Amino acid sequence: MKRFNVISDFSSRAADALSQSARTFFIILVALLGLEGQSLLAQYNGPSFLPNPVITVSTIPANGDVNPYGVAFVSPSVTPPPQALFAPGDLLVSNFNNSQNLQGTGTTIVRVTPSGQTSLFFEGPITHAGLSTALAVLREGLVVVGSAPTADGTCATAQAGALLVVSPYGQLLQAIPDEDIDVPWDMTVYNPGNGKFSAFVSNAGSGAVVRLDMAIQNGQVQILNKAVIGSYKHQCDPATLFDAPTGLVYDQNKDVLYVASTLDNAVFAISNALERNSSGGSGNPIYTDQNHLHGALAMAMAPDGHLLVSNNDVVNSDQNQPSEIVEFTTDGQFVKQVSVDPNLGGSFGLNVYPGQFSTRFAAVDDNRVSVSLWTVPTN
Repeated sequence: MKRFNVISDFSSRAADALSQSARTFFIILVALLGLEGQSLLAQYNGPSFLPNPVITVSTIPANGDVNPYGVAFVSPSVTPPPQALFAPGDLLVSNFNNSQNLQGTGTTIVRVTPSGQTSLFFEGPITHAGLSTALAVLREGLVVVGSAPTADGTCATAQAGALLVVSPYGQLLQAIPDEDIDVPWDMTVYNPGNGKFSAFVSNAGSGAVVRLDMAIQNGQVQILNKAVIGSYKHQCDPATLFDAPTGLVYDQNKDVLYVASTLDNAVFAISNALERNSSGGSGNPIYTDQNHLHGALAMAMAPDGHLLVSNNDVVNSDQNQPSEIVEFTTDGQFVKQVSVDPNLGGSFGLNVYPGQFSTRFAAVDDNRVSVSLWTVPTN
């Protein structure tokens, strides 16, 4: 792993100096990696997305919360009001554990500016603790985050939880419980505007993926319609609290929801995700690579349509591939992988911020209690 990091650093500097395309960078990296790299090139003949980290900052707030989970960029489409505690381009990171490292007891969301400066955005009550990977910033400036609290950091005391709605000023506006919300583990949002959005939520307690069609009325969020659209394997796990469906990516052009299921160690696709009112089961499996998947976890989509998935290293673990983020195509072809930590169990939440000239990519490292941000030139 040390050799890979040194080579990656060298190839990054070479690419910057030559101002070459991502394709040229990939070829240089392959050449330096020798036979292993040639094997990668034989598997995939296109450019890769994953670059090298450039900014790494601690996500520990003043109260000592650890275990960063959710990662959400504030997109240019968001219009926060004056004096809001975030701005377009910022990154928000939710914390799942408290200072004693008890799972499901973290209460904070940290703001990270593009330059790497951090501040506290939100600190909620202990009754709504366990801020999970389910984190999104709406166009209207509201922040929605999953609360999956426990009494003592164990699965035995895990509660159903709720979705929390937070104002742009870091104030808790409401908690949305529902019979179909059962330990909200991750979330992606389709937010076309006009005060309406659909939240796709994966639930660790039930293994279900539910779509909640919502509206913002008089400053409050209301559920207009809902449907359980998928179901996956799930179980308690002392190391990770739950192994369950986690990462969600919605492709509005195809009306497909991609689901990373940790215990299944696979990524699935649910068709007609925005319209269906019945379960599609687990959907169509699109990526079941046992060589590179080690407990598929959080997920994001790169601008080129590739999917990026972190791994929890509890399922199908490999000491030689710790804390990996894997890049693959939606038709199931492996592209590339990078490690965010030399030890197992570091990778979790991640997200992508596309721009006109460059794309920013963020991924947390639970082991180091930090988030790293990369910048990738846009071809």
